[in-house]
Amino acid sequence: MKRILLLPLLALLTALGVSAQSDPRQPLVFGVAFYNLENLFDTINNNGKYDLEFSPQGSRQWNSEKYWSKINNLAYCISKMVTKNTPMGPAIIGVSEIENKSVLDDLVRAKDIKQWRLQVVHHDSPDRRGVDVGLLYNPRLFKVLDVTNHTLVIPDNPNFRTRDQMCVTGILGGDTLSVIVNHWPSRLGGQERSSYLREAAGELSKHIADSLWAIRPNQGVIVMGDLNDDPQDKSCAVELGAKRDQDKVEPHGFFNPWWRVLDKGIGTLAYKGQWNLFDQIIVSGTLLKHNHGLLQYSSCKVNNFDFLFDTEGQRQGYPKRTFASGAWLNGYSDHFPTIIFLHKARK
Repeated sequence: MKRILLLPLLALLTALGVSAQSDPRQPLVFGVAFYNLENLFDTINNNGKYDLEFSPQGSRQWNSEKYWSKINNLAYCISKMVTKNTPMGPAIIGVSEIENKSVLDDLVRAKDIKQWRLQVVHHDSPDRRGVDVGLLYNPRLFKVLDVTNHTLVIPDNPNFRTRDQMCVTGILGGDTLSVIVNHWPSRLGGQERSSYLREAAGELSKHIADSLWAIRPNQGVIVMGDLNDDPQDKSCAVELGAKRDQDKVEPHGFFNPWWRVLDKGIGTLAYKGQWNLFDQIIVSGTLLKHNHGLLQYSSCKVNNFDFLFDTEGQRQGYPKRTFASGAWLNGYSDHFPTIIFLHKARK
């Protein structure tokens, strides 16, 4: 596991004089989103057999036309994540299933969102398939101070490789916030047989959060990502300790608002007629109203816009993905994006 370099961050925060002072120029509500971009690969084969299918010579015949269509589709979806209280869209957008930084650079320059001038945080992970997590942010709303990346080590499986967990710490609404972006191990081989991998990932996220709180006990922490598990599964509910009810969450615990969303039958991806909610944004107790922080959680939403649904065939009513059964659908992703809203408490 990579050492968590947080002492330089503390010195930087002190030097900058970061405090909970309110800034009248800052908005009062902030969106924090997550979106699995479903195999956002460029057209160049840089990773041998794992990357061949996403090249013009591969089985998907992944060429410039398809690539730029996907970029524009994703940008259009992100552009719709505006609300009356967040007219510039989300302040922070975590992403997964991206090949490299260049695809994110292309995405933030796409016509539908280029006016936001989003910035990119990216790190190359050891994942064998060559996919990473990343973070997009609006520099007018969020100021990045520090980035650390943490490798998931499985002692009984030393050859295991997956996505690193990216921890981005910055200033949002005048307060310090850390966002841990994840793409936990898949259910390959079956949910139960692979559960121990996601349980280890949940434990790692909790360790990162505890290390942050050891330096700044009152700061907010968000764990987001495609967790490949639902809120009630052990990785989320036990190892991370994300609870269903806000009033049961201690300051250094976690609240999972998506538990009740899934109870209503709303999910972010569907498999064999069943909805799952893998794309979660989980908030620390320090971001809950009863703990009186400057930034406070207010609501969550699955951004299941009408245009993201497949309207025909066996996948009717499911997320409209880029490919299905080998055919190019010119879709978006096999996951719906999610968003939470934080509001700035009045002091």
